[in-house]
Amino acid sequence: MTHVAILTPDPADASYGELWPKVLARLQRALDGVGITTTPTSWTGHIDDASGLQDYARVLPLLTWGYHQDHVRWLRACRTWEQAGLPLANPAQVLAWNSDKRYLGELAARGIAIPATTWTDHLTREQLDAMFDATGADELILKPSVSGGAWKTRRLHRGDAIDALPDGTTMLLQPYLPSIETAGETSLLFFGGQLSHVVNKRPVPGEFRVQEEFGGLYNVLDAPSADALALANQVLAAIDSTLLYARIDLVPDADGRWLLMEAELIEPDFYLGKDPRQGAGFAQALRDAIDADR
Repeated sequence: MTHVAILTPDPADASYGELWPKVLARLQRALDGVGITTTPTSWTGHIDDASGLQDYARVLPLLTWGYHQDHVRWLRACRTWEQAGLPLANPAQVLAWNSDKRYLGELAARGIAIPATTWTDHLTREQLDAMFDATGADELILKPSVSGGAWKTRRLHRGDAIDALPDGTTMLLQPYLPSIETAGETSLLFFGGQLSHVVNKRPVPGEFRVQEEFGGLYNVLDAPSADALALANQVLAAIDSTLLYARIDLVPDADGRWLLMEAELIEPDFYLGKDPRQGAGFAQALRDAIDADR
């Protein structure tokens, strides 16, 4: 058997304690078919010393939920893992880079279509009004640059009060795309660089967040549109790193042009419950990556 480590949430954070073992069990069922066993271990137990992870064939940060609330230590851990040369999937520098949504600006500079975005460390009424005026949007989305699962994400109308933010809290300001309510968000799952499956996610009426905890409605698609697939492949090429897995989240604008919302490269939900192959594509990609090292 081949042994891999799965990095899990900080045990001090009880909010994930009941869920992550169930997700791990689903992953393990997929990995059973290719002779891989998993050992769960908290990422916070390896921040300054990677020696406890050195003997695994791969280290996967697939359950590091909550890292965004401990971002300074997350970046420190990524540096430790990179310096130790851990066989991480995905690479440590990618894990650090992808943990701050300012990466979207870098991808935009490489030609990737994203929603109009303003980054700010000191949100002002003038910035909000300028974004409303520049985009013609009826509503805006405000979210932290370091976040996950719609954490502290707000939907704003013109004139809404804005809460004071701690100094140094970088925020993203984007126009709200009403197409999220009609066309939804489409996630393309890639394992070993190959498209595995495609899931469309829509919010329930009156909601704008598509996460399951907010009632999001998920459906597997037979295939993505050609334009959506082209943008997803363009994103992967722009990242220019060997990735074991990636989830590319896209939304069409009012004109039907696909835009990148997120490239999830750390701990994305693979939606294996919707995957027609139940994770076999991921398992085989991991098996192939490990075998290629031998």
